[in-house]
Amino acid sequence: MSQLIPSTTPLRTFEGHEKGAVTVAVFPDKRRMVTGSYDKTLRLWDLETGVVLKKMTGHSSEVLALAVSRDGQMIASGDGNGELIAWHGETGETLIQPIKAHSNQINLLNFSPDGTVLATNSYGDGATKFWCTKTWQMQGKPIDCGSVFCIEYSPSGEFLAIATSTNIEIYNPDTRERVASFKGHTGGAYNFTLAWTLDGTRLLSAGSQYDPTIREWDPFTWQQVGYPWEGHTSIIYAIAIHPAGTLVASASHDNHVRLWRLSDRRTIAIFQHSSPPRSVAFSTDGKHILTGGEDDKISEWEVPKNTNLKILTITRARDACITGDLSTAEELLTQGIRTDANDYTSYAHRSFVLARKLDWDHALEDAIKSISIQPSLTGFISKGIALCGQGHVREARTAFDVASMFTNQNSETNHLLLLIKTIALFSAGQYDEAILLVKELAAVCPTTDPLGCRVVETYLRIQLGIKAFDDAHHDEAADHLTAAVNSGAFSSKYIHWMYEDLTVLFGWDLESLCLTAHQKRCQAFLSADKPDEALEAYQYMMDAIDESAKASCLDWSNAFKQECSVFCAVFAKRSKAKLGEMLWMEALLDAQKVIELDSLSYLGYNLKHAALHGAQRYDEAIETFQTMLSKLDNAPDIQTRKLRQQYLRPSEVEHAIQRVIDAQPDNAPLRLLNTTTGLLCDREAQVSAFKMSIEYKELVSSTITHPDLHMKHFEIEKVVMTYFQYAMLSHRWEGKEPLLQDIQGKDVYESELDLVGGMTKLRSFCKTSRDAGYNWAWSDTCCIDKSNNVELQESVNSMFVWYHHSALTIIYLSDVPPSSKSGALAKSVWNTRGWTVQEFIAPKIILFYQNNWTLYLDDHTPNHKESFAIMQELKDATGIDQPAVAAFRPSMSGAREKLHWASTRITTRQEDIAYSLFGIFGVRLSVDYGEKQDKALGRLLQEIVARSGDITSLDWVGKSSEFNSCLPASIVSYEAPPCKLPLLSDDQIRSSVSSLRETVAVDFASNLYTMLRNMSAPRFATQRLHLPCLAFDVMEVRRVRSLAPEAHFTYRVKADGLHNLLITTEDTLVQFWPVRPIEQKFVLVRPWDRSLLELPDFAGPPNFMEPSDFGHDTESEEDYGMSPSSSDDRSSGHSVKQEVVDLESRALRLLVRLGQPFSSFLLAQQHSGEYKRIASDHDIIGQVKDAVSVGDIRTIEIL
Repeated sequence: MSQLIPSTTPLRTFEGHEKGAVTVAVFPDKRRMVTGSYDKTLRLWDLETGVVLKKMTGHSSEVLALAVSRDGQMIASGDGNGELIAWHGETGETLIQPIKAHSNQINLLNFSPDGTVLATNSYGDGATKFWCTKTWQMQGKPIDCGSVFCIEYSPSGEFLAIATSTNIEIYNPDTRERVASFKGHTGGAYNFTLAWTLDGTRLLSAGSQYDPTIREWDPFTWQQVGYPWEGHTSIIYAIAIHPAGTLVASASHDNHVRLWRLSDRRTIAIFQHSSPPRSVAFSTDGKHILTGGEDDKISEWEVPKNTNLKILTITRARDACITGDLSTAEELLTQGIRTDANDYTSYAHRSFVLARKLDWDHALEDAIKSISIQPSLTGFISKGIALCGQGHVREARTAFDVASMFTNQNSETNHLLLLIKTIALFSAGQYDEAILLVKELAAVCPTTDPLGCRVVETYLRIQLGIKAFDDAHHDEAADHLTAAVNSGAFSSKYIHWMYEDLTVLFGWDLESLCLTAHQKRCQAFLSADKPDEALEAYQYMMDAIDESAKASCLDWSNAFKQECSVFCAVFAKRSKAKLGEMLWMEALLDAQKVIELDSLSYLGYNLKHAALHGAQRYDEAIETFQTMLSKLDNAPDIQTRKLRQQYLRPSEVEHAIQRVIDAQPDNAPLRLLNTTTGLLCDREAQVSAFKMSIEYKELVSSTITHPDLHMKHFEIEKVVMTYFQYAMLSHRWEGKEPLLQDIQGKDVYESELDLVGGMTKLRSFCKTSRDAGYNWAWSDTCCIDKSNNVELQESVNSMFVWYHHSALTIIYLSDVPPSSKSGALAKSVWNTRGWTVQEFIAPKIILFYQNNWTLYLDDHTPNHKESFAIMQELKDATGIDQPAVAAFRPSMSGAREKLHWASTRITTRQEDIAYSLFGIFGVRLSVDYGEKQDKALGRLLQEIVARSGDITSLDWVGKSSEFNSCLPASIVSYEAPPCKLPLLSDDQIRSSVSSLRETVAVDFASNLYTMLRNMSAPRFATQRLHLPCLAFDVMEVRRVRSLAPEAHFTYRVKADGLHNLLITTEDTLVQFWPVRPIEQKFVLVRPWDRSLLELPDFAGPPNFMEPSDFGHDTESEEDYGMSPSSSDDRSSGHSVKQEVVDLESRALRLLVRLGQPFSSFLLAQQHSGEYKRIASDHDIIGQVKDAVSVGDIRTIEIL
């Protein structure tokens, strides 16, 4: 073979990019191409004029990858920053905003054959990801193969080939299961690029600089076929397949683009670039090669003509033979013979024409004449064909055998000669010999034009099928024709061009023959009483042929379907039966047959919708249903059109679902993590995800069959609520945790986030939530934008509600190792944190997890609030009993106990100890980090007293707050249990009342009762407390010796009407007594407790609850176990009311209680007249001297 001289001058260049034009793709319309460049742009070109139709901008980095969908409607491009953009194939306008698809550069993009999925890969992160081209959301989990250079869908979409640095890996793109893995290129070379042949029978791979060859792989065995294709001297960047499937182009770093013939792996042309070409593509008509590289332009090169090896180069008459104008062909060849009587080639060629005309005698004469002048390949082929036509098979075989002596031992020429012999023998009636010959040829020479063998065998099968059909052997005909149709030999629209010689010799019209095979197959099945197979064959044909072929056989199609219509009712009945048995696919096949037989009827589409719905193919089901509605709308009879009223349009259902979504209470977090995709989503993104979910589509598909939406409202509401359920995380912050800025716009499962602190915990939480069946998850670390003050305020005030409405709260104990024994929970640091109080009492369902994400104590109780062992341990650790944990309702009643729960807890920010209690008390207050605990706690306690009248929060010991002296400076002041004084029994009270009736005027008691009943509630605003109380003026304050700490002082205090008492405080008090008076007044007060009046319980819903917090729940107050008055209290109160039947009795009982010891505190008057509380390090217990010395009724203003 002579040395090829590289072509250095392209036909033309497309210039306009400012930097390397490294990617190129052509459109199926043959008119346009799109290119990508290092200049961060794409350009859309008119191939005919070379004009730029549109400059496409949007990438932030160099464009490295480019793909066009097979229908030309979409363009996808990827850049060096890992960003992906989709564009409209016609206009070049962006379809989406850039997606951060990968952490590193995108190497390659590839659309699935049907265009519904785009696969992307990155060498940097090693992931191959799949994107839905309708929503541009990632589908399923990525495939992680390490360093990936290329991805290629097979033509059928059955396989996805991935080229890595070490192996070639084959995956099922639907299941993501690996099908095969093999070494590929050797010598340490990377597997750099891939391409499938058009028929999917070969996978081609190209290597890097250590093995710059192209290798072939058989997709049935995944073994290498033949020898490597050698020629390039450096890394091969790209491979392209000619539209006819006969040629391969490769672009290499050696500055060459090589054009190879696929049949013999030979280089037939070389195109030399001035710089390394990075990409290569064929024009859609196969006449040109387009290459791009680092020289800022796209070059167009001409594909050499006659690249297919032809042994029958009829020059003047060839076109006439191809078009079937045999008379013209004969005349042209006769003119040649007249011009040169020794033109043996023209004699042989005229013999072919005469054979086409079935003039066998004259054909044989011309063949013999040609051989007599000059023995040649064409001469003996023409003789063999003519002899076969005359039925002289034995002599014909001899002629073909002699012809083989003139092939110069060229394997391709020999191969074509044997195919011609096969066809000629078949035409002579030697059917078995012809079939055997072509099969043996394919087996012996599997790499020499295997498609040619399939084409010839398919032709033979069709002819046998037609013959069997004509002989009424319908089953036999169906078998032959099915084998022909399934061979796929005629699948390429360039098949007539590839085997043009067979058209010249035998007058084949392969496109027409393909259609004939389909039609005869349908007729054969129908004639064999196999309507199922007949309709399946018809559907297969309609899917396989193009629009022009459909138009050409329209009359035949209508006649065939009319013939089959008698079976329509049978298929419909059978489909319904299969639906009842939930055999969805079988029902679908029968429904499809009903549609094929009567496409104007709604019945087939109704059955098809039901089958698709049952098979969970909801998109197709909805689309089918819409078609059914159109059939009903356009039905010719009124009765059928009335059936339309039974159904809803999908859009009506979607609006109804949207109304349910909009009506959902606003009690979910502002952002949630999608546990499947790992993406952080706001509410809008959550709704979008729902509308793409199986649940949504199933709901739409099932609801459209119901005319009354009200009947389906509950189901819609249930599906919506279930889908949007979320899990919350309760945990202890440890060092650096992932923040919103770390994960926003990223997949938390991505390896690019591995270095972010706390990611392992976050991922495990998301996976655990997903495994528990929840689509959404929330963590305080990354789901709040803490830089946004408005959002932070909202989050702090709503967090209790979020936890309460969570479907599950997962409590992660990072310091509890696997297989821990009971007691580990109590010792966990989690129990010391301030925020965790509300995080375990607010939710309805909680589960405790150890640090390896297994359940604590291996307790598989669905809700650990129902686990006696865990709740007992929690009570021992926190002091909170099981009823409160199991069903807690926020309220301000019993404030002192709740403050005690938090008294030993700590928070990183001191203000948080107060903020973490907002939800527990059901208050909403501003958040002001920097105000310190003193003020934050003060504002909270002020709100509690002001709104509820509950003054139990005034019961504390320790230091006073600067916010108000009646409040403590720190939450730790509530660590000591509330002051509990002994209570009188009912018998003791009755005895004391009897004594009082004899010693105290009843009028005094009644008047006192009335005055106390009429006292106003406490008022607390602007840091001033107006406290109703019973006041005792202090007559004497004297310091005494004591064992108190050095910084404390003990004073003896004498107050009017009280027994003397001692008070220890850090404050230095001015001493005074009757003979040494002072201007400043001191008073001991008993805060008024209205419960002493024993009034009936008028409890109703707490007026301090936020309606939005719990208004949409169905739980009653009893469900929370925190009703304003428990059943025991009501029962007790009822018995009391039976005894206390009049004001006099209640008044005397009040006097008895006022005579008992009480908790009090000392107030010191200030210059402005108000008072301040004197803090003490222990409870101050006072007691009146007699029944009438109960103190003065006052309301004192305290600063």
